[in-house]
Amino acid sequence: MDSRLLENLAVFVDTVRAGAFSTVARQRGLAASSISRQIDALEADLQVALFTRSTRSLKPTKAGELLYHRAVRILEDLANARSEVTSLEHEVQGSLQISCLPTFGRRYVLPCLNQLFDKYPALKVELDLSENMTAPTIERQDVAVRFGEQPDSSLFATRIGTQRYVICAAPGYLRRYGTPLNKDDLHGHRLVDKRHRSSMLGWREILGTHRLATTSYILESDDFELQRMAALAGSGIVRLPDWVVGQDIRNGHLQELEIAGVKKDPDAGIYLLRALPKPNAKLKAFTQELLEVVGTPNSWQC
Repeated sequence: MDSRLLENLAVFVDTVRAGAFSTVARQRGLAASSISRQIDALEADLQVALFTRSTRSLKPTKAGELLYHRAVRILEDLANARSEVTSLEHEVQGSLQISCLPTFGRRYVLPCLNQLFDKYPALKVELDLSENMTAPTIERQDVAVRFGEQPDSSLFATRIGTQRYVICAAPGYLRRYGTPLNKDDLHGHRLVDKRHRSSMLGWREILGTHRLATTSYILESDDFELQRMAALAGSGIVRLPDWVVGQDIRNGHLQELEIAGVKKDPDAGIYLLRALPKPNAKLKAFTQELLEVVGTPNSWQC
């Protein structure tokens, strides 16, 4: 239904209620002739007379009465729909779909959601904790937490922090097996790595394929939290983002290692990615709460 027809229907309803073009014209700040032309246009569109006109009265025909009742319902439904749609944009309610890595979700997103639920009881969340780093446009998610440079320039990003990969081990492990001083020393150590060795997020990125084949990997797992727990237990040396192990390094449970021949990773951005240019109210609320949880500067920086 085009906007001109909707406007003419609204004028028609007002005219039936007022019983005169002049009254509707005063209400709308228009000339009576303008209101009459809109009714004429509506009758031309429908090819039926809607009013019986005389110098003293303006009464709807049977077709006009039928249209009046239908038009009132149409206009009310449209107003209600507009109100509901607007409320979705301006009120924190409804469903919010979020995607992120499992460890980040448990450590930072879940505490954020607990605060949001207290503030906004009408909010519901679908949280996808997955290693699958698909774009939110593909999965039709509202927002996705992603790390590092993002190749999809069609998405809109809000930077919430930074990460860098650090190499670390428990003090007990270092006392037992010694501290590696250079890249070659790692060959004789027990390493904890990602399960998929083709990933460049693990040891492969700094050791290369040759050392990868001859190095002792005592545990391989896709889960960052499990790798962290293995390191805390003294099982081996890990290479993990600082948002996973930063607090452990600060409190002395893990020790960051500076190894000759291995460059420190530069800081990389952590982003909230969304498909729509303008975030709605529930996404704004989530972003604000998440920023408070991760802190500025980020709570994991060490």
